[in-house]
Amino acid sequence: MAGTDGRIRDPERKERILVEAAQLIARRGYLGVNLADIGSAAGIVGSGVYRHFDNKGAILVALFDRVVDRLIVDAEDSLRASDSPETTLAALVRGQVRFTISERALCQVYLQESRNLPDQDSRRLRWKMRHYVDLWQEALVSVREDLSPAQVQVLVHAAISTIHSALRYRNHLDEPDLAAFLEQVTCGMLGIEPLPSDTSTPADGPHEDTIAG
Repeated sequence: MAGTDGRIRDPERKERILVEAAQLIARRGYLGVNLADIGSAAGIVGSGVYRHFDNKGAILVALFDRVVDRLIVDAEDSLRASDSPETTLAALVRGQVRFTISERALCQVYLQESRNLPDQDSRRLRWKMRHYVDLWQEALVSVREDLSPAQVQVLVHAAISTIHSALRYRNHLDEPDLAAFLEQVTCGMLGIEPLPSDTSTPADGPHEDTIAG
């Protein structure tokens, strides 16, 4: 597909660039990776990256957008599919847990590299992420009427941070056991029961090998 600037763009190649960039940046840090590294990992010359992205910063922004957009879509799907506030909140927990585990490198980039975003994109992404957190807070308010607004805010951020803690160290649990344990712990913090183990959520599916939104 040709862009408005005349460059020929291959969607599959663009996806490879993003996948490999996430892996490299998660391992080395944003400042430790250059476009030649990303191109080589994606099987193209470094200059070929410019067919899809103007610079390394644009790749980082695209990775952040993938994280936030995917979380918001999954959360909104959970809201539509759930039949009670409790199942909505439990589905939000499951979606965040499974996304974090299946997209480990992508989520590590999101947690570690916000300081390297351009200012304008950083503000825009913070606004989008606030919408996602608001969905959690609205669900929790419906379940926990005993909590003040300030307590709701603290508890939601603590719950999401608990899930993200799995990215900060290597544990000895396999992925299914880790997911189940994180769900149990996080739902316990929120004062709800986790979804049954055989209940799917919008975040379930073949996300292991792709970061496509």
